[in-house]
Amino acid sequence: MKILMVLTSHDKLGNTGKKTGFWLEEFAAPYYVFKDAGADVTLASPQGGQPPLDPKSDEADSQTDATRRFKADTGAQNELAHTKKLASMLPENFDAVFYPGGHGPLWDLAEDAHSIKLIESMYAAGKPVAAVCHAPGVLRHTKAANGSPLVRGKKVTGFTNTEEAAVQLTDIVPFLVEDVLSNNGGIYSKAADWQPYVVTEDNLITGQNPASSAPAAHAMLHLLEKRQA
Repeated sequence: MKILMVLTSHDKLGNTGKKTGFWLEEFAAPYYVFKDAGADVTLASPQGGQPPLDPKSDEADSQTDATRRFKADTGAQNELAHTKKLASMLPENFDAVFYPGGHGPLWDLAEDAHSIKLIESMYAAGKPVAAVCHAPGVLRHTKAANGSPLVRGKKVTGFTNTEEAAVQLTDIVPFLVEDVLSNNGGIYSKAADWQPYVVTEDNLITGQNPASSAPAAHAMLHLLEKRQA
């Protein structure tokens, strides 16, 4: 079971002068779900090397069992520091792909031609494609085989407009995840803000927020187990 996790390389929060990147819980929780299941996990990012960590996700009130486990895991830290270049990742070498969120992906992965092609290829091959929190924004330009938006007519979720408003970044981000998914014809749904919520449609899995990261990873494992049965 070979799983590719794709992280952002973008660290600038618009023109605020503040930093962003990936959200630690949204990486750490799925990473350990996959590792504990015996999966072979490969980490990649557009630029390769150490992806930028959103400093807010490293604050005390954002810590979870998974993030604490990561901070004590020098092997995982070393793996994260040496992500492979996304452009060198071939869809045929993996059984599934998972995108952790954080605001960074809205700027780079949503527009990255390699990421778009990877998602389209893996989805068309029936392989699980998962994205959590802001990462469903990577589906912004992805197309189905017939040329229509990949999410059109599919049940999806992602970071809500009200959650974005709560963190006061509505006017900073390049687009709102909820709006893009809906405008592309996705059948968008959500739970209460900050509550875990995951939607699976065919081989597409989307999670609403950081609390949804582990459940989304488990949903992806479930799909992989069904494929292998």
